[in-house]
Amino acid sequence: MTPTSKLLFLDCDSTLSAIEGVDELALLKGDKAFAAVKKLTDKAMDGQIAIGDIFSKRLKIIQPNRSDVDVVAQLYIDNIEPTAHATVAAAKQRGWTPVMLSGGFTEVIIPLARHLDIEHIEAVGLKFDDDDNYAGFDNEAPPTRNGGKPEVIEQWLQNHPDAITVMVGDGISDLETDETVDLFVGFGGFVTRPAVKKASEHFINSLDALLPLLDLVDGTKSTAKNV
Repeated sequence: MTPTSKLLFLDCDSTLSAIEGVDELALLKGDKAFAAVKKLTDKAMDGQIAIGDIFSKRLKIIQPNRSDVDVVAQLYIDNIEPTAHATVAAAKQRGWTPVMLSGGFTEVIIPLARHLDIEHIEAVGLKFDDDDNYAGFDNEAPPTRNGGKPEVIEQWLQNHPDAITVMVGDGISDLETDETVDLFVGFGGFVTRPAVKKASEHFINSLDALLPLLDLVDGTKSTAKNV
């Protein structure tokens, strides 16, 4: 029996792109808003506070409108990880299906996903009123809370029970998937989270370093399934 699919879950912020989108949205609102939001983001990504405790707080400070979304969407592309495009393309050639799995905002990261030819996005949707002003967010989306990313992967596995799964990311919310996926890869190309680096069996600083690991887990898992 061979795997029916190979699923590559990729974090977005500080992984596929250098920026933290929520911080950039906050910066558009001024230095005070930026400082407050960045402090919350850093604490959550370092595992000091729960993601669920900060999600609504950050958006209450920022209240991004459609124009803000467009500005930051372009920043994601302008600050793309240098090897991201080639790595995603090479992974797809090897039969992997890339899925952008992010605690960021769907409407903001869609252009980057399109740029990278990533069809599947699991993120948090924003809501806007008729005047394109902020009107809330999808507070039921799993990435709004700790344990949300493993939950998303488990949902994918319900439809692809024989899949090989890999997760790549820089933050604690990514590391939480370690027990769910076949291979977790910590990423430190833009920022190194000490807790993530310490707990990661595999830790890379450039996305193209992922490709040998994909080949390794693919070969190992396929062999096991054929025994």
